[in-house]
Formats: sequence, structure tokens, C-alpha cells
Amino acid sequence: GSEGMLDWASALFVCPVFTGRSCTEVDFVRCDIRNPHGRTGLRGRGLLGRWGPNHAVDPIVTRWKRGADGTILHDEQGLRVVEFVAVKRKDNGEWALPGGMVDVGEHMSMTLKREFGEEALATMEATPAQRAAIEAAVEELFRDGVKIYAGYVDDPRNTDNAWMETLAMNFHDESGQGLAAFELQGGDDASHASWTTVEPGLKLYASHEQFIAMTVARLHQLYTQ
Repeated sequence: GSEGMLDWASALFVCPVFTGRSCTEVDFVRCDIRNPHGRTGLRGRGLLGRWGPNHAVDPIVTRWKRGADGTILHDEQGLRVVEFVAVKRKDNGEWALPGGMVDVGEHMSMTLKREFGEEALATMEATPAQRAAIEAAVEELFRDGVKIYAGYVDDPRNTDNAWMETLAMNFHDESGQGLAAFELQGGDDASHASWTTVEPGLKLYASHEQFIAMTVARLHQLYTQ
């Protein structure tokens, strides 16, 4: 599975000096945890929750942009126009993919669905009945996902001793009806959520622009008309 690329058997980084437990602030120097992509100029853990790799997921939910009559729209090159779910982060105001950190012991497939529901559909503020309906729709939509990227990401929170690694998965809603019954609404770490058109000039947080570009390229390869 995709987990193998990142060796995510444990959500904690095991200290090579003090075998069997994760590093603490006191002994991280002796652990010699180093960012595998070189120095950042910032020592310590910074804003990240763990020393070493911090594991996250980025669900990329897409659909075709359609006109008022339901027909799929095409751009000037004749390619289908793609829309994706974006959220506005509360911490820095930037638009991004809805995603977040993998909890200890949590499988990534669960994190993908949980984070999408919390940030793009406000499941934490929903009634039990609303939450059940949302979770059922997300479960169905997330049944068939395609891995876009797995590994180290260039993130502004990275330091010399702590860094982000992510799994980005695309869940394409071919019919456009998968989430049609629900209004996108920012929740948890997101203030807003919306369907966003992929077009020139699109600006997203961290590596998310690259993930979207990779996703759109794949969709255009599959659907040429």
C-alpha cells in the first residue's frame, strides 16, 4: 500500500539512542534527528508537534466544472475544466487542501475522511443526523482514491529537526453528485470551504499547488474530451 513508501508503521519517530520511545526536547540532540533534505536555518521542533517526521494527509476532491445545463466545460485548449475543494486556513489565511495530521494509531484512510469532513463539511458542528449523512456520502466518495504523492513536503513549518511528510490522494467525483446534497462549510482549522476552479494564477499553501497540478494532469490523461 501507499503507507510503505513512508514507513508509517508508527506515528512516532523512534529515537536511535533511546530505543523504543520517541525523542524529547531534552535529548533530541543526542538522537541526532536531521531533516533529510538539509538545513532550514531553524533548530528545534518549531511549530510541529513531533520531532522528526510529522505525518499528514491531503485529500484532493475533484469534479468537472459544468455549465447551467449540466454540460462539462472546456478551456481554450479543449481540456475539461477541473474544480476541487479548497479551504481557507484559520492560522494564516491561505487557501489550501483540507487535510491535517495523522493521530497516533489512526489509519491514514480514516484521517483522510475525518479531516475532509471536519474542515470542508463542518462535521464537528453538525447534528448527529447531519453528521451521519455527511459521513455516509464521504465514505462512498472516498471508496476509490488514487495516490498523487507520498513523502517529504516543503512546508514553512519544517525545521532542522522536525519536518512534514504527507500522503496526497485524489478522490474524483465523476458525476458531480457525490457531495451535491451538502453545502461546503469551513470547520475546525478552516474558516471557509468552497469549490475552486483550477486556472492560471491559482495560489495555494505550501506544496498544494503542485499536488493540484499533478492531479489535473492525471485527470486530463484519463479524459481527453
